[in-house]
Amino acid sequence: MSDHGIHIKELPKLKNPLLIAGFDGWGNALNISKGMVNYLIRRMKAKHFADLDPDTFYRYDDQRPQVSIVGGILKSFRSPGGSFYAAQTDAGQSDLVILKADEPNLRWFQLADQLFLICQKLGIRTVITLGSMYDNVLHTDRIVSGVASTEDVVSRLMESNINPIDYQGPSAIHTIIHSEGSKRGFECISLWSHCPYYLQGTTHFGLLSHMGRLIAELANFQIDTPDLEAKWRKLKEQINRLIDGNSELQSLISSLRKEKLKGTTTSLKGTLSSDKKIINLKDFLDPK
Repeated sequence: MSDHGIHIKELPKLKNPLLIAGFDGWGNALNISKGMVNYLIRRMKAKHFADLDPDTFYRYDDQRPQVSIVGGILKSFRSPGGSFYAAQTDAGQSDLVILKADEPNLRWFQLADQLFLICQKLGIRTVITLGSMYDNVLHTDRIVSGVASTEDVVSRLMESNINPIDYQGPSAIHTIIHSEGSKRGFECISLWSHCPYYLQGTTHFGLLSHMGRLIAELANFQIDTPDLEAKWRKLKEQINRLIDGNSELQSLISSLRKEKLKGTTTSLKGTLSSDKKIINLKDFLDPK
């Protein structure tokens, strides 16, 4: 079964479901967005049931297909794309539909239209999109901002210490989904993690764990993340040792702490100014 760009194997039977969407690309700093949906799919044992048609939504000259060639033999070929998964939860909790995708290059409004048709068929009334941006924050911070379709939902976000977003600038697929869903009467939430720009090249497992807790709280399901917290403790020890032995990083951290005390580190930046020093921790951390 195909719905104009989405190929559906078989619609799952779910109770009180909601949709969580995470995308790779522009809004996936430190792999929080796509990493979170990957984690949910694995931990919730979600089952695959539909795919985005890559010819409909992607430009191959921008997101080139990935291949593996060994000894002159083509072993694998993977196009950019996305897939839908369904996870059933315990009694009294909401079931989940999870969209994991590369951010589309084309036909965002068509994707949103087909997405909400699927939501209607499955009885989904709430859609949560996940994103992450680099910002002037510390690696010890766990700051998440949010956008919601109504003031009542904004109040719910604030009760969970999710800061309402003030932002003007380039948009991502999340905004089209949010805008089109709101027009159709869906409850729409977009959560954005603030990631320290000096951690590029790593996955912030602490932010992943925090995001997982927030999603579960908002979406009425249970998930424990001790594995993510353990990975974060190990990585944080490496980061702290690196900072202790690097005067440039020490100066950067000190400057960010001063900005934090002034209350200037929680706005959603989206991009970095050209004078910011980009430090990729892959160049420093021991390979594991």
